[in-house]
Amino acid sequence: MKEWEVIFADQKGEPTSLRLRAEHCPSEEDAARAIRSHLFPVMDELDLNDFQDRAPSPTARWLKEQNGVTITRIQEAP
Repeated sequence: MKEWEVIFADQKGEPTSLRLRAEHCPSEEDAARAIRSHLFPVMDELDLNDFQDRAPSPTARWLKEQNGVTITRIQEAP
């Protein structure tokens, strides 16, 4: 498995990174779920009914609109 680095702006606007292990580059939605688990462990199983099936990346959209967290890049870890 490869290691991937997800770079994102956290709630304070500061660049932060999170490493994920996956065979292929994670999608924005997969990365957003990992970020949500990392930043908001209690809300990890949050039901996103408002966005489910209506947005291409409901978790990424929720992170951005509700918490100001924006994924800026997903790259293979050095």
